[in-house]
Amino acid sequence: MILKTDVFTPSRFTGKGSITLRGVEVPFHTVSEDNVFYDDEGKPIASIFSYSYFRSDVENVDSRPVIFAFNGGPGTSSMMLHVALLGPKRVKYGDVDDDGLPLPPYESCDNPQCLLDIADIVMVDPVGTGFGRLLDESKKSLFYGIEPDAEAFLTFVQAWLNRYNRWKSPKYLVGESYGCTRAATVVGMGSLSGSERAYSVTFDGLILIGNTVTVGKFFSDQSPVYSSVLAFPTLAAINWYHNRPSDQMVEEFVAEARQFADTEYLLALYQGESLDKETRERIIERVMYYTGVSREYLEKRALFVEDTEFRREVIRHKGRSVARLDGRITRPLYTPLLDEDKWGIYDDAAEGKYNPFFQSVLCGDVFAMLGIKTNRNFVNSHSLWRKWKYGIKGMNTSRSLSAAMRRTPTMRVFFINGWYDICTQIGILYYTLNHSGLPKDRVFVKGYPAGHMTYLGEDNIQAVADDMYTFITGGDPTR
Repeated sequence: MILKTDVFTPSRFTGKGSITLRGVEVPFHTVSEDNVFYDDEGKPIASIFSYSYFRSDVENVDSRPVIFAFNGGPGTSSMMLHVALLGPKRVKYGDVDDDGLPLPPYESCDNPQCLLDIADIVMVDPVGTGFGRLLDESKKSLFYGIEPDAEAFLTFVQAWLNRYNRWKSPKYLVGESYGCTRAATVVGMGSLSGSERAYSVTFDGLILIGNTVTVGKFFSDQSPVYSSVLAFPTLAAINWYHNRPSDQMVEEFVAEARQFADTEYLLALYQGESLDKETRERIIERVMYYTGVSREYLEKRALFVEDTEFRREVIRHKGRSVARLDGRITRPLYTPLLDEDKWGIYDDAAEGKYNPFFQSVLCGDVFAMLGIKTNRNFVNSHSLWRKWKYGIKGMNTSRSLSAAMRRTPTMRVFFINGWYDICTQIGILYYTLNHSGLPKDRVFVKGYPAGHMTYLGEDNIQAVADDMYTFITGGDPTR
């Protein structure tokens, strides 16, 4: 239960501003509002909160794209995408700490990478996140699950399209992390039907950051391939970053490591104790080279590399452990008096560094620009995953996305993943793409020298935003 500091009343706030994007002055106005769900007696039971940015000098909006964007969790607000990538005001990257992350004071600046010149942008806080609220705890099953969450989102989209007369506009979804699961489920339901009704909302494109679309039954992967093989490209990238075993660029080193994992390493894991001594020695040497783990570790684990254990193994010689969300970021190993195995998995070195930065800018500067004045407590993240219903009737998320793309032959998908992201590993994305039936001519994939949030830092936000711009304007972002 979240402690409440206010009494809920539906809110609507407006604002306006202008920003120079790609050499053009772009005026805009904003509407930030509750989108309330009611029961059969007319009682409010929940709210999705949205922040809508409209370009003000467009007369005919029928051909102007609309981007609906959200983060993941499940249980995370749109704060990260809002103030670090998509909004017209974003975090300013100044001095950094030893891990390359910004130090306070946390400042904002105009966002020259914003896409408001080519599309209107709607940031979405799902029920129970941000300013969104679950008002009737007995109704949580209507919102807290893969399918209920997607149906609530589609209901919100329909109402938004009606309210602003945007049914004819091209529609795009930008989802991050669990937001990829949400987006894949939404397009599947939108193009066919939900559990009890049809929605008839199709989308022109999806941009999926930190992929969670899988061939597994639920949210997790559950593929029949060894997890050590799927994780191998990410492990290699992190080893390259910290230990520089090669003079190659990270993309080249990862490609070589992936080729080894998909062939020799996979076969060796399958053969196990039947490996001859010479072959086994060659495999150990190559795994040590690509991942940075020790011979002792590989001998103990029968050549398998477990990604949680890897986080401390790869730079144990430095007395540190790498973060799950961003393998570039480190923390000291615990003292021997504490249990590293028990606590290490829960102590992510990246987690505590992101949230204060984003929330300071969002609540301190962006809300003022949006005209938001409220006593309502902003919940940047809520552990809804603990009570989430992960089932999808009759399919998985990759099948949902594949079906939607077949029904909508113009729908395109752009997968964006960080090389250093242990949370949503790019190797799982590669496997999913090879086993999901997605039309390859409309699917684009690109890796970036980043962690889970691929857009952090001046170079990364420029690269990601440029590629998103290319994708939305109809080009190939991988060229």
